[in-house]
Amino acid sequence: MPVALAVVIALLVIGSLIFHFASPWYFTEIASNWGLIDLTVDITFWVCGIVFVLVNLFTAYCIIKFRHRPGHKAHYEPESHKLEVILTVVTSIGVAAMLAPGLIAWGDFVNVPEDAMQVEATGKQWSWSYRFPGEDGEFGNTDVRQMTPDNPLGVDPEDAAGQDDVIVTEPIVHLPLNQAAHVLLRSTDVLHNFTVPQFRVKMDLVPGMITYQWFEPIVAGTYEVLCEELCGVGHFAMRSKVVVEPQADFDAWLDAQPTFAETQSGPVGDATRGATSYAVCLACHGAQGEGNQALNAPKLSGQESWYMRRQIAKYQNGQRGTEDNIAVQMAAMSAVLTTPGVIEDVIAYIGTFPDEPSESTIVGNVERGRDLYTTCGLCHGKTGQGNWSANAPRLAGMSDWYLARQLNLFRMTDAAQRRGGHPDDIYGDQMNLLATMLNDEIAINDVIAYINTLP
Repeated sequence: MPVALAVVIALLVIGSLIFHFASPWYFTEIASNWGLIDLTVDITFWVCGIVFVLVNLFTAYCIIKFRHRPGHKAHYEPESHKLEVILTVVTSIGVAAMLAPGLIAWGDFVNVPEDAMQVEATGKQWSWSYRFPGEDGEFGNTDVRQMTPDNPLGVDPEDAAGQDDVIVTEPIVHLPLNQAAHVLLRSTDVLHNFTVPQFRVKMDLVPGMITYQWFEPIVAGTYEVLCEELCGVGHFAMRSKVVVEPQADFDAWLDAQPTFAETQSGPVGDATRGATSYAVCLACHGAQGEGNQALNAPKLSGQESWYMRRQIAKYQNGQRGTEDNIAVQMAAMSAVLTTPGVIEDVIAYIGTFPDEPSESTIVGNVERGRDLYTTCGLCHGKTGQGNWSANAPRLAGMSDWYLARQLNLFRMTDAAQRRGGHPDDIYGDQMNLLATMLNDEIAINDVIAYINTLP
């Protein structure tokens, strides 16, 4: 039996070594200046790996060498000064070998280069937004109490320094190649963590504090931003993108982003003008925005303005409109809304419609749907009222047949046919991940049947 146990331990060591050196799962290619981080991790692997091999092989040796045998008696030696000295010295060398590179890396990490470009990343359940200082080079003050659909980052409108801040509300940010970036990190709710695996640095976002990290992107490309601090049910879907590109391309992108002042002085919708522009929408969506299932047109009345504005933008920029023939039709019709002012006018006119709940067409198990809706309610609200902060539209009282069709589109495996399949539709991709909890048509009908009971 002791021999068998020793063999198992030895095989465990051999298998671990084979898995480590032959495994395809290792670091992504580095895309920043933080090669020292990789060196620190490699040294840690080597030190811990050597200790793992030696300790386990020594254990296997001892199991065989000192196994119980008739006529042999154990030698009792409670203390060994020589052994204690050896273990203390060897352990100290190993710990120092692991800590020293880390201390050097940390010393570099906390000292941000003076020429680093500043950018702020704001995390909330479960999305990312970004901000750049304007021409004055200063960020304006922010306050979570001032966050609204029209001011999602909570910039203080009374702070002159914030008027020229560049606001990036979509979860895709661009950075210039070979330019150090000083990323200020802010959370509006709970602990989050800003991580781009290829950049090799990460840092927590702590509510009430401004934390930071810095790196210099050295490889152009598009990289995924992850939250690596468990922040709630949507943690795994809290994604964003960083596009690293030459300076000229970055400058052109930054110039196209609005300043805070511009976001606050956009066109104000006029319902009277909107009535004329809505004439094109009326043919399908109805005179009062009540929707028409026969024409595959969902109810619009009662839906939140920020959500309609976002979906029109997605149809116009190509993030939506290719998943099926119905979406293709809507993409073509959205082109009629030619300016932001026209869009605001139509949304204002829709806001004058009476909000009558749509007729229920879906039958399902309400009690089972109640359980399934628990996850949905964390974003869309307990009563399906919607939540702009979580990018979740209203569900209660809307066209249930449309909800069913969209959930099926979110669950499609073919990216070309899947809603949210466009690489820039980050929020749609979140729904791709979350919609998979509804395993089949029955589950979809059950959850929608429960939504139909919500006030």
